[in-house]
Amino acid sequence: MKRKIAVIAILFTFKVFSQAIYEDERYVPETDPLVLENLDEWQGKKFGLLMHWGTYSQWGIVESWSLCPEDYGWCERKKGEKPQNYFEYKKEYEGLKHTFDPVKFNPEKWAKAAKDAGMKYMVFTTKHHDGFCMFDTKYTNYKVTDSECAFSANPKSNIAKEVFNAFRNENLWVGAYFSKPDWHNENYWDPYFPPLDRNVNYDPMLYPEKWKKYVDFTHNQILELLTEYGKVNILWLDGGWVAKTSEEEIDDFYTQNIANNKGGFLKNSIVNQDIKMDELVVKAREKQPGLIVVDRAVHGKNQNYLTPENRVPEKTLPYPWESCIISGGGWSYTPDANYLTGRQGIHMLIDIVAKGGNLLLNVAPGPDGEWQQGAYNLLKEYADWMMVNSGAIYNTKPIEPFKENNICMTQNKEGNVFLFYMAKEDEDKIPSEIIVKSINPQKGTKITLLGSKKILKWTKLNEGFKVIIPQELRNSLPCKEAWTLKIEKIIR
Repeated sequence: MKRKIAVIAILFTFKVFSQAIYEDERYVPETDPLVLENLDEWQGKKFGLLMHWGTYSQWGIVESWSLCPEDYGWCERKKGEKPQNYFEYKKEYEGLKHTFDPVKFNPEKWAKAAKDAGMKYMVFTTKHHDGFCMFDTKYTNYKVTDSECAFSANPKSNIAKEVFNAFRNENLWVGAYFSKPDWHNENYWDPYFPPLDRNVNYDPMLYPEKWKKYVDFTHNQILELLTEYGKVNILWLDGGWVAKTSEEEIDDFYTQNIANNKGGFLKNSIVNQDIKMDELVVKAREKQPGLIVVDRAVHGKNQNYLTPENRVPEKTLPYPWESCIISGGGWSYTPDANYLTGRQGIHMLIDIVAKGGNLLLNVAPGPDGEWQQGAYNLLKEYADWMMVNSGAIYNTKPIEPFKENNICMTQNKEGNVFLFYMAKEDEDKIPSEIIVKSINPQKGTKITLLGSKKILKWTKLNEGFKVIIPQELRNSLPCKEAWTLKIEKIIR
């Protein structure tokens, strides 16, 4: 009883539960044969597109987060006429529905740019935490197709359907991002209670009927997406704090955080929010057999792959994973965003693939329905590079030691090994000699540079080997930023 009283008191002051995914996180392997087959195919795709988009793009803010009453600078209320009054601000934020009118929305243009860049799959935000639906759901009027939304009269108003169709037509896999928390829904944030943090603002154990209504609402919306929007390959669920949590886990959370903060202020609570995920996944796969489910940051069998957020792990990981990375600005539209350079983006893709992961690169559409030019420029850099080097990216796996200095390594099923020489800061071409100590080609094997048919001379050293790049090839390199040596066979 003392512990429960202490927890109730702490709920009013503790506000943020970290959802970061670390390299040593446990992983529960999938057992469904069709899911495993699709997961293996997904791992070979290597490069995907993530898009955060909603009414919040009109303010250029951090997605839904300014609605969350947590004490962080990045979710501070800075827009609107009455940011000092939370309830007036929330009303004004939700009023952005009326003015959302992305008249330049052209998903076919996005899909073409993504395909040319070498992307093989796409994940789109059908609903973020604010609850605004970018699809024509039956279960709420807080949606882009509602008659009170400025864009509703547009023939492309069912944005998620238009996006999914455009990318499928370019033969990319389709992923549906969906937020498990919904800060607009009265059965998640009950208007009777003030929201304290990102969590449900009442105890689901004390109000089971209300919580069941929310669970049913969530299941119905997800099944709607999986029934009426064509083939969906990935269900990408965000809001990992909405999950079944045991009393022991709650105890551990508060014990650890009290100790770590030495009595200081934490920023959110942990609440048992059993969304009945096991049941949902069964129903989802009845609609979409073999569906890959990513219940992000929730340990268990429904997290088919893990998603390190805005960072790249330092080593290879023993399970399927994907780094989701911002390409420029923030996750959502940022005015005058600075984007990754081609070199930064290409090197990041190489590094992730060499470690056995996938890159999910985020691009945020603006309030007019267009990408910024910086995004198109970056994807064009990828397109030029992938035209030459994609064979060393797709359907490859790591090979020890995966990296030596600025040279990353992959291998394919045929036994070929690829060495990516990533240009150093002051380099604009590959050196005339490259020495690699950790790989030993078999005697007589052929080494080429991707994009060139010329067979390169190489010499075995006491440790490793040296390959010679002739001057005429260095003067007419097939790509920029990184160059790939293909080795037919190596000594194991």
